[in-house]
Amino acid sequence: MTVATVHLPASEAGAFTVQRLVRFSDCDPAGMVFYPQYFVMLNGLVEDWFTQALGVDYAEFLGERRLGLPMASLQCDFKAPSRMGETIALRLRLLRLGGRSLTLSIECIGPAPQHTLRWRAQAVIVTTSLAHDGSIPIPADVVQGITSWQKLSGDTA
Repeated sequence: MTVATVHLPASEAGAFTVQRLVRFSDCDPAGMVFYPQYFVMLNGLVEDWFTQALGVDYAEFLGERRLGLPMASLQCDFKAPSRMGETIALRLRLLRLGGRSLTLSIECIGPAPQHTLRWRAQAVIVTTSLAHDGSIPIPADVVQGITSWQKLSGDTA
């Protein structure tokens, strides 16, 4: 297994990053993150990005508005284990804004001082209507939130 080291600048242009404690409930009996839990973390990161960075309340998006963001495609590479008690950084970048989908780059970075890359993924999420289970154009407030976030974060994509 090759281990990559990633340097995390204090302010990284174009990225939304959250710190997360690895909990007992994330881990297998060996005390390492059980790999499906990374997908739960990925979804939580998208929820946080929508609510905190884009200004679109994720709970309202799904609940009252009856819109969804299912995963259409997911590719990931696991590089090194994360262990219970560590604080990891989950970092999201927008790679592509389509008419009905978003392509995201997700990385999980281990704690300082090494900042070792633990896993990375590329995900495509699609905006859907929960009323008819079909894809829909990305809502205007989401596009506006992305545009504003890109300006504030220094994203040049």
